[in-house]
Amino acid sequence: MHLHSVSRFKKSTLAALIFSISCALASPALMAQNQATDMAGTTDQARLVNAAAQRDFAEFVQFNIQRRGGTLPSEFPLDVNDVHDLKDARIDYGFQVYSVPPQDVMNGRGDLRSIARATGEWRFVISLNNNPIGLATLRQNNGRWGITSYGGAVLAKDVDAAIAMHGNSTRSNLRFIRVYQAMSDFLEVVSPIDARARFAPLHAARQSLLLQQRSEKTGTSSTNTGLLEQSDILDPLRVSVKRNIENFR
Repeated sequence: MHLHSVSRFKKSTLAALIFSISCALASPALMAQNQATDMAGTTDQARLVNAAAQRDFAEFVQFNIQRRGGTLPSEFPLDVNDVHDLKDARIDYGFQVYSVPPQDVMNGRGDLRSIARATGEWRFVISLNNNPIGLATLRQNNGRWGITSYGGAVLAKDVDAAIAMHGNSTRSNLRFIRVYQAMSDFLEVVSPIDARARFAPLHAARQSLLLQQRSEKTGTSSTNTGLLEQSDILDPLRVSVKRNIENFR
């Protein structure tokens, strides 16, 4: 079984990401169809991906318990103390990964909510005793869904906390948005009051965009819900996207 730790942002993959994400943006109808249902797990695709995640994770657990005994390799992708902890771990909820084309970020074309598109990738939170210990990443290959990598314990905890704070009972008001070229992740949160989208910056965005330092410097702050307006994040995103693309060249 071929296992990988969660993919990191690397310059060597930036060009491929720009191309693949741009190619995934062709269908506004797809975005509208999935926008309110991907985290709720109610679509046919969500059920198929969930079944694949359950299947592959069971194989992952069995493989590691049988082959590794009680020991863990130095860079095991999930946050457990002992390999036998995996027997009590489970696949929790999943969500699609959305992204936006870098040229639209730099040109200020449209708002993030309308230009974000599904990338074809899903993430599932893996939990142990109701605590997130990592993420499983799934993609479709030759018509078959399967887990392609494990990892992201920090992101799993961050996503889970943000979802608990901002999600409705079915998580249908949320989307996970990754801006690859800015090395930034956000949770898009649609308000039930005014139907506006606001954004919870996750760990990578807080680090790469220096959002806390920027707000302290400018004297601005997020809303009392801990969410940011698009205007709060768009300029830092533009700067980061431009810088990373230029560095790659």
